[in-house]
Amino acid sequence: MEIKNVSQNLIFGGLQQRYSHYSEVLNCEMHFSIYLPELNPTHNIPVIYWLSGLTCTDENFVLKAGAQRYASECGVALVAPDTSPRGENIPDDPANEYDFGLGAGFYLNATQEPWSKNYQMYDYVTRELPALINENFPVDPSRKSIMGHSMGGHGALTIALKNPDSFHSVSAFSPIVAPTQVPWGQKAFELYLGKDRQTWKKYDSCELILAGQRHIPMLIDQGMEDSFLETQLRTDLLEDACLESDYDVTIRRQPGYDHSYFFIATFIESHIVFHKKCLS
Repeated sequence: MEIKNVSQNLIFGGLQQRYSHYSEVLNCEMHFSIYLPELNPTHNIPVIYWLSGLTCTDENFVLKAGAQRYASECGVALVAPDTSPRGENIPDDPANEYDFGLGAGFYLNATQEPWSKNYQMYDYVTRELPALINENFPVDPSRKSIMGHSMGGHGALTIALKNPDSFHSVSAFSPIVAPTQVPWGQKAFELYLGKDRQTWKKYDSCELILAGQRHIPMLIDQGMEDSFLETQLRTDLLEDACLESDYDVTIRRQPGYDHSYFFIATFIESHIVFHKKCLS
């Protein structure tokens, strides 16, 4: 699969790069970013995938999280895809809202028209993108973890829970843990998946945990001054599901922190260290 280098920068002894490619899964041109902690690695490197939240692209995490320093210290690669298909012919929210359509792919496979032709982000993140990364970069496909923020936290959790043989660990900042029960998720799921709520459950972290998905190491950070906590994120529902299912999860409630990348930048080191231990 052909990829085109868009930019690259030396940082903390490694290389931050951005690439474009045509996605056969999404039927459009896509971008992704990758950080390699060494310039000329002599071995395959473990890799952590990052999924961003609503309105973001692959560049938000790269420019704001400060993750490269810790990825360099831990010797792990970081891969960040975009949050949705992109392009002039890609359908967007008819109401021009930020929480659906472009920048809001919700990491699922849409089944409803007109979204189903392009909005196949689950397959993109779980199949097409890893195959592209494995083919073009010195990463170890057997040592892979995933993390994300908000909508991307939802994506990281559901993808890891549904693919426990592919990911060694999962972590999230301020994730949407029960999208079937909150406005962001309900709007997106009805438009992408249709009105049958039973079909929504396979993209809901709490439902997957309650259904008995195999356990993998999980770390959650939630800022207690997050304005979306009570209405959209509902960390308490994940905690309840884990307690009911005897799922060993670490949930850290962080006083004073909000939903922003200032919060992510504060705790990203501990997430990368967490994944590094699981990938060793």
